[in-house]
Amino acid sequence: MNEITPAEHFRDAEAVAPEALQKRYREPAAAAGLPWSETLSVLLNHRSVRAFSPEPLAEGTREVLVAAAQSAPSSSNVQALSIVSVEDPALRAQLAAIAGNQKHIETAGLFFVFVADLSRVQRLAEREGLTSDGLDYTESFLIASLDAAFAAQNTLVAAQSLGLGAVYIGALRNDAAAVAHVLKLPPRAYAVVGLAIGRPDPAVATDVKPRIPQPGILHRDVYSTVGEDEALARADRHALAFRAEQGLDATPWTRLALQRLHAVASLKGRHVLRRQLEALGFPFK
Repeated sequence: MNEITPAEHFRDAEAVAPEALQKRYREPAAAAGLPWSETLSVLLNHRSVRAFSPEPLAEGTREVLVAAAQSAPSSSNVQALSIVSVEDPALRAQLAAIAGNQKHIETAGLFFVFVADLSRVQRLAEREGLTSDGLDYTESFLIASLDAAFAAQNTLVAAQSLGLGAVYIGALRNDAAAVAHVLKLPPRAYAVVGLAIGRPDPAVATDVKPRIPQPGILHRDVYSTVGEDEALARADRHALAFRAEQGLDATPWTRLALQRLHAVASLKGRHVLRRQLEALGFPFK
């Protein structure tokens, strides 16, 4: 299944809601009576797209997506983020190399880098002759990181609502210092994540990846591990079926999660991220 359907083309809620839920969880869903919207259809239809058509994006797409990004929540409206639209092929090639040679960085119609940016407040403080001691604390780092992450997710959803495909590039954090150098980021700024956006290549099939069933994620009032083992066993079954359909090896989700985090080597350079962030102007007091 290749097509990412623009929101306005979805069918009525009674038909699409159970289908969307079944695709996401690979388990039967309620047939009727669910609250629903076109936005929910776009959200549940998310899949990562790494193969892009060379067809250019519509004029104004960049600006509309940035408007969506800036419509995300921001802690105290500080807006501690910046967005770098990387257009120079040479710069994209450098970022692709840092991110493990992910060529879709170079072939995407748009490539955004979402930056946690406390430097703007720093400059304002200097201009007004005020101190900015609060910028040194971990809370300020988190505020900026969350502002950038919320903006990135708004951008992703907006792109998908236009029928575009996208994929996050967390591997920019493989070498935060190198990315800061390539993009000429000021002190107190770092790249949280990249986002490659474009028209999906119709020749490359993609599909909705199953998630852990809700009993393994949703807690009522207090945290509980009751039912977790069963939920993870179901997640493994669904992941194996998905991987078989995609021509991938038979590795269950639980094993994939452990492989990603069981050893320092699997972090691919990100084990030194805190040290790099400190050098970039985040003291973590």
